[in-house]
Amino acid sequence: MTDRRPLLRAIFDAAVAAAHPEIVLSAHLRPAPKGRVICLAAGKAAGAMAAAAERHYLDELGLAPSRLSGIATTRHGHGLPTRRIKVIEAGHPVPDEAGLKGAEESLQLAQIAEADDLLLVLLSGGGSANWIAPVEGVSFAQKQQITRALLRSGAPIGEVNTVRKHLSRIKGGRLARAGQRAEIVTLAISDVPHDDASAIASGPTVPDPTTLADARAIVAKYGLAVDDAIRHALDDARNESCKPGDPAFARAQFELIARPKASLDAAIKVAKDAGYAIVDLGADLEGEARNVAADHAQLALKARAEGKRVAILSGGELTVTVRGNGRGGPNQEYALALAGLLGKTSGISALAADTDGADGGAGSATDPAGAMIDPDTFAKMELLGLDAKAYLDNNDATAFFTATGDLLLTGPTLTNVNDIRVILVDGGR
Repeated sequence: MTDRRPLLRAIFDAAVAAAHPEIVLSAHLRPAPKGRVICLAAGKAAGAMAAAAERHYLDELGLAPSRLSGIATTRHGHGLPTRRIKVIEAGHPVPDEAGLKGAEESLQLAQIAEADDLLLVLLSGGGSANWIAPVEGVSFAQKQQITRALLRSGAPIGEVNTVRKHLSRIKGGRLARAGQRAEIVTLAISDVPHDDASAIASGPTVPDPTTLADARAIVAKYGLAVDDAIRHALDDARNESCKPGDPAFARAQFELIARPKASLDAAIKVAKDAGYAIVDLGADLEGEARNVAADHAQLALKARAEGKRVAILSGGELTVTVRGNGRGGPNQEYALALAGLLGKTSGISALAADTDGADGGAGSATDPAGAMIDPDTFAKMELLGLDAKAYLDNNDATAFFTATGDLLLTGPTLTNVNDIRVILVDGGR
């Protein structure tokens, strides 16, 4: 059988390229204001977005360097060299002290912005963890604890961010409140299903439709064990997020510059050009990774049985309810579940990966982006006596794919538009 791994990787790379800040940002940047450009960036693409903004204002527009300043807070390993905008590398998915510093300094810069200044806010996925500014009465350690609990609960990212927004001094529109004297322009790379502006980096510059009551309901829904300080904060009306009509948004604009659907469309084009009929499952899939994998395995097996040559593609952000003590992420777990369900089936290859280059993991730049599987994987499973179900039960996809040699290691891609999943079925009876 032809090796499909180069094609799978080309499909993934096309999705990433369609959302890279170097390609998508400059067309959306505003002219220089009368005053200063104060750039505040957060998320996995923050370093690349800041560098692209510097090139635009300093090199293309000739803005005096003294009129450009800012801070970009990004994930460890995702920084780039910059000239005027300070880059801080911080923890993700669990926040750390560097994120605390980045958020505090960003709030301070927003507060000194004047009426003639442009407060340029550049957001991408990961911003919620990178900007950490706990509300009064909640300690940094307590904020870390509830973040870990939420991540392990299997809650979708929208629910995770609903809780985080009501425990923060920067999320849920509060950054706009801090910088409301200036013109605020937010340019964002979407990493959330349905491109909800209030969910990207927890919406620091847009109105928030969720409430304290919603946050309390999510804590109860997942039975999260939280400190009394967290409960008190979620009962305190002063911690309600900013709602539509708040003066904070009088001079605020928000624009999406990259969407998961555009990246999925770029991936689809590569598969189509390679001669595959397309099954497009959409860019907004959510759900438990192993359950979604089961559905997709049935689609692939049916197409194989019918002798079809198809590419089954999807985006979105899946979740994992952690019950074991292994390592992995939703894409690796999806691929592991697929491997167990496809068994020794020939003619099927698949890739599942996070477009930011890190799927779950410990927050390291060397974390895997996801995994690929094909008949070679099934042969190694048999040769090594690997039981996919046992690894799945322990949420230990990383160990499984380390053994088979199927981890996808890309390093930081410097963007983030959710996940790309591809199953190639090469029909033939």
